[in-house]
Amino acid sequence: MIAGNWFKTGLLMAAIMALFGAVGGLLGGGQGMMLALLIGLGTNLWAYWFSDSMVLRMYNAQEVDESSAPQVYNTVRELAQRANLPMPRVYVIDEPQPNAFATGRNPDHAAVAVTTGILQLLTARELRGVLAHELTHVKNRDILTSTITASIAGAISSLGWFMSGLGRDREGGVNPIASILVLILAPIAAMLLQMAISRTREFGADQGGADISGDPRALADALAKIERYAQGIPMDTAEAHPATAQMMIVNPLSGGGIRGLFATHPPTQERIARLLAMARQ
Repeated sequence: MIAGNWFKTGLLMAAIMALFGAVGGLLGGGQGMMLALLIGLGTNLWAYWFSDSMVLRMYNAQEVDESSAPQVYNTVRELAQRANLPMPRVYVIDEPQPNAFATGRNPDHAAVAVTTGILQLLTARELRGVLAHELTHVKNRDILTSTITASIAGAISSLGWFMSGLGRDREGGVNPIASILVLILAPIAAMLLQMAISRTREFGADQGGADISGDPRALADALAKIERYAQGIPMDTAEAHPATAQMMIVNPLSGGGIRGLFATHPPTQERIARLLAMARQ
């Protein structure tokens, strides 16, 4: 599992470099390709080291401790010990939509974030199941891939506008190659995200979370509640940055075409059915 996720991360970074290099070559020849490859390399390195802090800032997540949020902090600590993981940082996001995610480049630099909505909605037992799910992402090193994809998507979008500005001929008209690249850029970004993130990642985290918590039914009940309430409560930050949706335990995006485009989560009902089957066994 861990080796596979390292491979996916390397594949993602290589694809980003190839995309940057191809665009630079089409627009600026050899020099353009070298410039674009340098930009791509810098973007990859930045994403590896700083994408987690960027995502936490994006959601205005506030770090908490045992005194400011004892229930969630103590639960994370207990589950981390059961999973033989270092204690991650714990954050709370002031959002009414119930949701949660984990981020960080490895278990020694991990963070778990929950919304105020999920703290208000779930029982202590259900919340424990959700936190065990997120710690499984940490244990399996899923969080590096998901965090990098979330931050790289923004860079790809910015590159599209940059290309559009550079791709003008001397008469001031728009270079047709640049126009085509801009038109296909967003689908390419979405394809990269889909390549990088397997839907089986959530099934694996559900199973691991059930094992760590010892209570698959609690996680199943939590998923049912989150899915039901999240659909009716928008999360503005996720809507503005839909590439981050794949980090959440349940898709935070409202209905419509964009939700289907970034449908990195398997159907919640199927996840619940698998957890209930585990509970029966």
